[in-house]
Amino acid sequence: MRNMNNNENHEQIYIRIAEGQDAEALLSIYAPYVLHTAITFEYDVPSIQEFEKRICRTLQKYPWLAAVQNGKILGYAYAAPFHERAAYDWAVETSIYVDQNRRGKGTGRLLYDALEKILARQNIVNLNACIAYPETEDEYLTKDSVGFHRRLGYRLVGEFHQCGYKFNRWYNMVWMEKHIGTHQPSQPPVIPFCEIGDPLSVNSRLNTD
Repeated sequence: MRNMNNNENHEQIYIRIAEGQDAEALLSIYAPYVLHTAITFEYDVPSIQEFEKRICRTLQKYPWLAAVQNGKILGYAYAAPFHERAAYDWAVETSIYVDQNRRGKGTGRLLYDALEKILARQNIVNLNACIAYPETEDEYLTKDSVGFHRRLGYRLVGEFHQCGYKFNRWYNMVWMEKHIGTHQPSQPPVIPFCEIGDPLSVNSRLNTD
């Protein structure tokens, strides 16, 4: 990042809550990951209607965030249930996808920082990331996602071997976790996303040239 006080032009990235009407733009970011990478183990690109349903369903309980610059969505991140059983309520699975032309420019960190702040307000304490992982890096999958999560404070807790099959190849899957709250004997209940007040108060901004 460069100083805003110089004379160069700077464009601002900000984080906002995604909406169902963002489905087409968000899907345009996700689709290349489905078609050309093993980062997601999904085979087929979902329809816009299905993607809109995913967004709206998520927002009933958890945040789904979009990073925007000059009106264009550059990436998104969201949380989902870690497991359906009630005792897992304080744990979530986090996911993030950034436009492949914008990776490595700080957008992902902005999204995850904002996501963590909202989840902490919901009384979530455990973040879990399920990440596709290659035995050997290839044109479909690298180890970059693990490195990204490690830099943000996640730690590796488990690996499943040759459990994902895509592009006629077998891939591993790892779980990484991060604790963002205190584990207490009397744990405060999780607050649904729609009930936490003004989530936009956690907006993050980044100035880039």
